[in-house]
Amino acid sequence: MLKGINPLLTPELLKLLMEMGHDDALVLADANFTAMSIAAGKPVLRLPGSSMAQAVQAVSSVLPLAADVDHPVAFMQVSGTQSPYRSELQRDVLSILTPELLPGQSPEAVERFIFYDRARAAYAIVLTGERQPFGNFILRKGVIGENLRP
Repeated sequence: MLKGINPLLTPELLKLLMEMGHDDALVLADANFTAMSIAAGKPVLRLPGSSMAQAVQAVSSVLPLAADVDHPVAFMQVSGTQSPYRSELQRDVLSILTPELLPGQSPEAVERFIFYDRARAAYAIVLTGERQPFGNFILRKGVIGENLRP
């Protein structure tokens, strides 16, 4: 254990987050997500005892969101609904992530099969214990650094 580090951030997950580069995508998926077939050899980590909100809170405590895109956060649109519909779970998770967004940025609802395509291109997938369907999110990693010096 380390001081100030959320205990859901396992050594494996911290290593994975550190290895990710700028603009790499991380999928945080519910327990129903078809991670093994979607990942196709990419890392899949499991947090079986965690809710999505707990996992997002832990990951967002150390992962900077991309600043150079309009939608550094994406979530799976509930099938049969139209934007701006968001499930209670989606609203709860987005309330955790919204303070991390810059002015002009917003979360993006993504149709289920397009979400799967984006998940295939992601760096890794973290499977949570979340049992609420459509509880899937993609976070794009940003950078931490100083401003450019002239």
